[in-house]
Amino acid sequence: MNLLDPGYLFASLFWGSVGIAYFIYGKRQQSFVPLIGGVAMVAVSYLVGSALLMSAICVALIAGVYLLVREGY
Repeated sequence: MNLLDPGYLFASLFWGSVGIAYFIYGKRQQSFVPLIGGVAMVAVSYLVGSALLMSAICVALIAGVYLLVREGY
């Protein structure tokens, strides 16, 4: 894991920011699913060492949050 790789740093910054936005949205709307999705995205941005794997996991989390909110959770 190379923490100074520009692709990794950009992916971590981007997905962490999206995760924070999901967290804030979930907190303000009092919706549990986006809140937990945001926390998971921030955790993934810290714990996963590959930019490609991080992006794949975060896209899957976004899809999961979208589908769960669409179903009414």
